[in-house]
Amino acid sequence: MADEVKVYPITNEEINMAMQGGMSLNALEALHFARLLDSLESDVKRIYLDSPDVLQHKFGVRVGLFSKKTVAAFGAKSKQEGAIRMISEHKADEKYPVVSGSSIISKVTRDREVDKIKAALGINFGSGYPADKHTVEALRLNIKTRKLEPYLRQKWNTLANIRQLRMKEFTQ
Repeated sequence: MADEVKVYPITNEEINMAMQGGMSLNALEALHFARLLDSLESDVKRIYLDSPDVLQHKFGVRVGLFSKKTVAAFGAKSKQEGAIRMISEHKADEKYPVVSGSSIISKVTRDREVDKIKAALGINFGSGYPADKHTVEALRLNIKTRKLEPYLRQKWNTLANIRQLRMKEFTQ
C-alpha cells in the first residue's frame, strides 16, 4: 500500500539541458526520485524503485545520494537509525504491487500528455515510443516540418538514427 502518490514529470527541455551538461538520463531520474522522496510528508520506512540502471543497486544508491533524507539502499549496511530502506530492482513492477501501481499511474499520466501534444499539433504520431511505426514516420516527417521539435529529447537514439539515415540518403 502506498501512503502517498505524487507525479513529477520531467520535461524534454530539462532532459536536453541535463544531457548537454553531461548528466545521464539515469542520473536525472535518480535526482527526481530523490526530490519526490524528499517531498513526502509521510513517515516512510521503505521505498521500492524500478531500476533503469544496468546495476540495479547503483540506482538506489544514487537516489540516496541525491536525497536529503537518510536512506539505506537494499544490501548496503547502514548503522544510521531511522534510515529509509530502499529496494532498487529491475522489473520491480512485476514483483511489488506498489511499483505496479506506480507504473500504471506514470503510464496514464504520460499518455495524457502525449494526447495533449497530438491535439495541439494536429499530428497523430502514435505512442511516442521508438517501436511504433507511426512515431518513426512522424519523426521522419519532422525533419522537414520541425513541428515536433519543441517536444523532442534531442539525445534520443531513435532520432539520431533517423537523422543519420537522412544524411546517408543525401550522400548516395
